[in-house]
Amino acid sequence: MVKAVCAAICGAFVIASLLPMPARAEDDIATKAQACGVCHGPGGVPAVANIPIIWGQQSSYLYKELHDYHSGDRANPIMASVARNFTLEELRAVANYIAAKNWPAPAGGAAAPAAPPQAIADKIAMCKACHGQNFEGGAPAPRLAGLSSDYLAAAMAGFADGRRTNNLDMPGFMKALSASDREAIARYLAAL
Repeated sequence: MVKAVCAAICGAFVIASLLPMPARAEDDIATKAQACGVCHGPGGVPAVANIPIIWGQQSSYLYKELHDYHSGDRANPIMASVARNFTLEELRAVANYIAAKNWPAPAGGAAAPAAPPQAIADKIAMCKACHGQNFEGGAPAPRLAGLSSDYLAAAMAGFADGRRTNNLDMPGFMKALSASDREAIARYLAAL
């Protein structure tokens, strides 16, 4: 049901993105990026838990993912239809625009995450090389801290079972983890 509603809304925004836009390039990109807010949240908080936060995410990562949806290297009917309505130059501008936004603040009263069990801590230590010491991302990799555990678990499972193939390193890392390890890691990262 949620996918159908999101698909209908995103379809309307795809059509709207084809309409004439304001003359200023910044206004044009801001207007086009509004389509992202339908599912990813106009204030940076997604409508449902299995959709990632994109506000404040790494620009290079956002561009890579948008490019992969545009080219077909990453499959998602909603995202592909949205991305294909942009030029590659516009995708880069949208990625930069969204990356410049502030990462949404966690819900009030959230407690600091407990340290993960040692077995999980050892397994997530390898993630820090790309995703940063605090899992806030870096040039080659996205921020993981604060993404929903639903989204993180689904993304990790997609790499592990071969549904997501647009990254050469992640499938091997995720296949080496058990499903319960991936779930525990997702819960820990979501709480950061």
